Amino acid sequence: MHIHILGICGTFMGGLAALAREASHRVTGCDAGVYPPMSDQLAALGIELLEGYGADQLRLAPDMFVVGNVVSRARLPDGSPKFPLMEAILDAGARYTSGPQWLAEHVLQGRHVMAVAGTHGKTTTTSMLAWILEQAGLAPGFLVGGVPLDFGVSARLGRHAPGQQRPLFVIEADEYDTAFFDKRSKFVHYRPRTAVLNNLEFDHADIFDDLAAIERQFEHLLRTVPPSGRVVVNDLEESLARVLHRGCWSQVTSFGSAASDFHAEGPAHDFAVHQRGAGMVAQLRWGLSGVHNQLNALAAIAAAAHVGVAPAQAAEALADFRNVRRRMELRGTAAGVHVYDDFAHHPTAIRTTLEGLRQRVGAGARILAVFEPRSNTMKLGTMAAQLPWALAPADLSFCHTAGLDWDAAAALAPLGARGHTAADLPALLAQLGAAVRPGDHIVCMSNGSFGGVHDRLLQQLAARG
Repeated sequence: MHIHILGICGTFMGGLAALAREASHRVTGCDAGVYPPMSDQLAALGIELLEGYGADQLRLAPDMFVVGNVVSRARLPDGSPKFPLMEAILDAGARYTSGPQWLAEHVLQGRHVMAVAGTHGKTTTTSMLAWILEQAGLAPGFLVGGVPLDFGVSARLGRHAPGQQRPLFVIEADEYDTAFFDKRSKFVHYRPRTAVLNNLEFDHADIFDDLAAIERQFEHLLRTVPPSGRVVVNDLEESLARVLHRGCWSQVTSFGSAASDFHAEGPAHDFAVHQRGAGMVAQLRWGLSGVHNQLNALAAIAAAAHVGVAPAQAAEALADFRNVRRRMELRGTAAGVHVYDDFAHHPTAIRTTLEGLRQRVGAGARILAVFEPRSNTMKLGTMAAQLPWALAPADLSFCHTAGLDWDAAAALAPLGARGHTAADLPALLAQLGAAVRPGDHIVCMSNGSFGGVHDRLLQQLAARG
């Protein structure tokens, strides 16, 4: 089958492209404004990538157009379509489908799907679970919304391991909508046998009116889990308790609190794992920090237990876990300053990321947070009032305000002299250059490329000598 993917450089669609290529399909795709890591992965796979969404791509005549949720029926100010290829597909009556639907029909069918859902930690927890299963010899397939450092790719098919009734597939289960023609959450297509519910907060203000609307989508997810399946749920989240209360027809394993099936005792970098009725079942010493990662680990350990991996074996695997690109990834050190790249873009994720770094570096080191409000929710300013709370663990904060319709300086005013804004990258780099000192830790947070700020900052620091 020849598939042509619209929006191929998104993390999900790029992973889908990798799976299709591995399954011997012919894959081409198009996108705009491409950047690593996905563009690098596609190039390495030899997948032909076309720039833009020109209607002339209809001549490729694929068996199926696979449409990413970046595509819409929107029009530009001059009245022309923003995605002329999609208009041409519709006019021609060509075959098209969504990414999640294609994945469900051509990859997930017949597999034991292990889906990791939640507002935060999906990518990290999915990667943890895949790594645990890999180290246990279960050869899972996976699709992750990032590039796990332990695998080097965001997706692979995996194989049917001996002793398993079905081949395993671990997938990051996003609650964002599927496509412009299918407004259900992506994860309702996956039909998991193991569903991890990590946490649940309000997000995606561009498509959800309130938290209740997102809870309803999680309720729909639970309706797809079979009675022999298992729901692994964070016991600390009231929103998830409400979801379960509306109906759950599967086994439930909880984690997080002292009364849960799995809980942790000790600091996040070195803690004991306790299981109800069995006491301490594992000890995990590893290189990650932050309570959020401790909870991610508990979720992965509990999910792995559903397919027969003992908690001690899972913890042993996680001891060597190297995390995911752009999750507190150290990009380099120059002039005694450490520069990190992190994907955090929701206020809670920003705060937990900074708190985790604070635990690691101690109270004496300075943390400088550099933030780009780039997600649809942050661009709308819906969560602007939460930014001072989110950035509070940092000593200084710098916000890149290009393209914002809300007043970032006013939003950061509660931080006083600790909060700064800049309208462009040169101004941002100048502010950082004036403020930074040897020994500082700079965390650059965005769900986009951030204009290569990390490398530009390291070059600026290195020039100091």
